[in-house]
Amino acid sequence: MAERRYRIGEAAAMLDLKTYVLRFWETEFPQLEPLRTQKGQRLYTQQHVDLLRRIKGLLYDRGMTIDGARRMLAEDAGPAEPRDAPPAAGARHLPSSRGGSGCQAGCSQIISRTAAELKVIRSILDALGEDV
Repeated sequence: MAERRYRIGEAAAMLDLKTYVLRFWETEFPQLEPLRTQKGQRLYTQQHVDLLRRIKGLLYDRGMTIDGARRMLAEDAGPAEPRDAPPAAGARHLPSSRGGSGCQAGCSQIISRTAAELKVIRSILDALGEDV
């Protein structure tokens, strides 16, 4: 028996999303590539719908950015690293939302930039004479 395929409107309705959201996500997530009819209509398999549900969960429920969700999906699809692997040179161990002890790609840079921005904000407040 052939696998069930869903048109874009059906898939969107199943996920309580608008069709334009699915079209946009296709441009942002390389893993999401629906089949096409000869007329160019999108056809989503159950695997596509499951992936869309995962993307929706990452973006809407967990509040991740598209870039963060894209990285998370890429990490999930990539080769698994052993949990006991030694950290890369200069890497910090920070708790991750996925239960591991390693730092996700780029998080050290984000923390450093955030700390620098907070210092700038603090200096502005100090200059204004705010008692913080």
